Amino acid sequence: NLYLNCNKNLSSENRNQLEKCMSSMQMGTQMLKLRGSSKGLVRFFYLDEHKSCIRWRPSRKNEKAKISIDSIREVCEGKQSEIFQRYAEGSFDPNCCFSLYYGEHMESLDLVSTTGEEARTWITGLKYLVAGISDEDSLAKRQRTRDQYPFHCTQTFTEADKNGDGSLSISEVLQLLHKLNVNLPRQKVKQMFKEADTDDTQGTLGFEEFCSFYKMMSTRRDLYLLMLSYSNHKDHLNTDDLARFLETEQKMTKVSKDHCLDIISKFEPCSENQKQGVLGIDGFTNYMRSPAGDIFNPDHYSVNQDMTQPLCNYFIASSHNTYLMGDQLMSQSRVDMYAWVLQSGCRCVEVDCWDGQDGEPIVHHGYTLTSKILFRDVIETINKYAFVKNDYPVILSIENHCSVPQQKKMAQYLIEILGDKLDVSNIKADESGQLPSPEALRGKILVKGKKLPPNIDENAEEGDVSDEDSADEMEDDCKLINGDQVENMAKKKLDNLMKESKIRDREDPDSFTITALPPAGKTMDKTGSKVNTESKYFVSASISTTHRGRHRGQVKCVLGGGQRQRPRKKKTMKLSRALSDLVKYTRSVGLYDIEVSSLSETKAHQVMQQKASSFIQFNQRQLSRIYPSSYRVDSSNFNPQPFWNAGCQLVALNYQSEGRVLQLNRAKFYSNGNCGYILKPAFMCEGAFNPNVEDPMPGQMKKQLVLKVISGQQLPKPKDSMLGDRGEIIDPFVEVEIIGLPVDCCKEQTRVVDDNGFNPMWEETLVFMVHMPELALVRFLVWDHDPIGQDFIGQRTIAFNSMMPGYRHVYLEGMEEASIFVHVAVNDVTGKVGVTAEAILKSCSPQKCS
Repeated sequence: NLYLNCNKNLSSENRNQLEKCMSSMQMGTQMLKLRGSSKGLVRFFYLDEHKSCIRWRPSRKNEKAKISIDSIREVCEGKQSEIFQRYAEGSFDPNCCFSLYYGEHMESLDLVSTTGEEARTWITGLKYLVAGISDEDSLAKRQRTRDQYPFHCTQTFTEADKNGDGSLSISEVLQLLHKLNVNLPRQKVKQMFKEADTDDTQGTLGFEEFCSFYKMMSTRRDLYLLMLSYSNHKDHLNTDDLARFLETEQKMTKVSKDHCLDIISKFEPCSENQKQGVLGIDGFTNYMRSPAGDIFNPDHYSVNQDMTQPLCNYFIASSHNTYLMGDQLMSQSRVDMYAWVLQSGCRCVEVDCWDGQDGEPIVHHGYTLTSKILFRDVIETINKYAFVKNDYPVILSIENHCSVPQQKKMAQYLIEILGDKLDVSNIKADESGQLPSPEALRGKILVKGKKLPPNIDENAEEGDVSDEDSADEMEDDCKLINGDQVENMAKKKLDNLMKESKIRDREDPDSFTITALPPAGKTMDKTGSKVNTESKYFVSASISTTHRGRHRGQVKCVLGGGQRQRPRKKKTMKLSRALSDLVKYTRSVGLYDIEVSSLSETKAHQVMQQKASSFIQFNQRQLSRIYPSSYRVDSSNFNPQPFWNAGCQLVALNYQSEGRVLQLNRAKFYSNGNCGYILKPAFMCEGAFNPNVEDPMPGQMKKQLVLKVISGQQLPKPKDSMLGDRGEIIDPFVEVEIIGLPVDCCKEQTRVVDDNGFNPMWEETLVFMVHMPELALVRFLVWDHDPIGQDFIGQRTIAFNSMMPGYRHVYLEGMEEASIFVHVAVNDVTGKVGVTAEAILKSCSPQKCS
């Protein structure tokens, strides 16, 4: 029990105080739950018996009215949250107020207790529980050993005991199995029930008996057969058997007897087996379900790549409209989003700055009804959370729309609040003029923004700069100027644009096709060019549209030569020298100028398609930032993979929009300790490379992935299933998708297993050829087959090079117990080799091919 593990390190006095807190929280407290738009609600809050979640009543959500302790990110004392700010000063005693931030999107639960003492009790207890969870190895939750079954049985038993008599009848057990997605023959269930029913009260199972029944039901046939194949059909593995399994299948080297004995000591629940130095089926199951049997390489949970190369050699985790909670027209702006995004591993955040009242610059999405937050509060939050999880550099992408006086205020706040974090004076570029490395910039915050030209008078406090990089402003037709349009008009426009755009982030990968629609009823005709005399590159673009809202023209891109197009008058803006001087290595400019070039997804897509090799060469020397189309008013995301394939470093995504894209983004950056920096493959950092051709690296070794999908464990019903808990048991199948270079993208799927979500068996081998494993992601998806379609159950996405070989469990993201069991083999392949039976057999041991 996590609570007890933390508790053992406390002094006697502190332990007694903590026990009182826990006892009081479990007894419960009546508190006021604040809401954003109405009066608060008086509710009874309490900590559940397992100390695993906070519950409240009454609630229309019933059992769903709870917040799990492990989802709580922060416990804040006083009136710090945005909800509290909406109430008049003096409405509540600050000593009675506190907030919990929880979940992926840092939602807040804002509470007011009757007395300051009650608030202190909850704050102390919750902070202690949250600290214990943050210290726990995140993978340890999966290490559900068989001798811990009573812990799991408690919840399962309580839920199954419908009449509350402390025992389970056969009918209650059958109902439970249906809920657990188990479709065992009734006769088999009755037989196991009878074997477990050993006390004087025949016909029902008490708690201990139910634990025995649960063990019988949970014995893994796949693991049992695997154990038998390496134990010479004994019912256990001795140290020699275990060493042979680890070396042959798991590809471990030089496995010692002591290491095997350590495994037995740690995972074998039977004391007799421990004395004999052997691992039975329960111990073997424990070991294979532990982090040691996870598909993700444990070394990749920490930084494992070279961090001393120039910044342009890295993919950098980047956020777009960081401050927004939702869509780009009407959602809330929250400083909490910066805290959440930075702690999620993001290293480039966006700050849209506008003139505010009383000379205070504000942050929000201009010309819209999104709420406003103070620039100062944003910078203070960034300063507090930038380096909580890692100290690799953070880039502030400043979108500056402020007047010169408020720009000076911005510069003042950046200097006063960030202090030494802004000072990069001792970090010099090398003789070749390359950018500094993430290692050299550790603990530093870089400001990406406009910079005054060098030829301006050195005494001038301001000057004109190009305003062509107005990257993230909405198109004119989307702006809500001076509040002339009322809120319902904005809602109508949001609905219409969302319907028109057809750019939803669905599970279907085909939804990534870019269909950016200009405003209806308007015709645009833009031409222009920009020359960079230093790099000898330029780009010309021409886009024409019709009243139907479809792009009829193409974005024409010419790199490395050609004639200049008709120039157009440049937009300019006034820039404060104070703000300009803070920009060191990350100047924001138009396309193909120095430092950081910002392109919309549509423009970048055209460049990449027409001149991919030249685009990659550009990204070998400078940084490019790709941001979502302004027509993504619902804050949906584009597919980042094509832009990663082209070497674009800053692929900015809407972190508030959970879905497939963020799952891919997480998978990519998790492979280097989730530090926000991933080293690009060497072939992308120098030399010629075209990601779009059939054989991008001729003559180079390719990888063949032979993946055997064996079984599934405790797969739940789909979240939004219309059938609910009382519906049919799921019919699962697994889809495996490779996402990388175009030549590598493909997917395969297993057959459907009918009526079994608890322990379905597939035993199917899928084979993939991968040209560039350094860029590839492997995505495991579990679906429920339905006569009228298919329902999504869960997924796990992993960087190809982060997969471990051998027998591995793939835990579905966001689910503690649900997993699929696979065997992974990767073979080197030269030349154009198809999938052959010999290649598959080469990767199979006799045991797993029998």
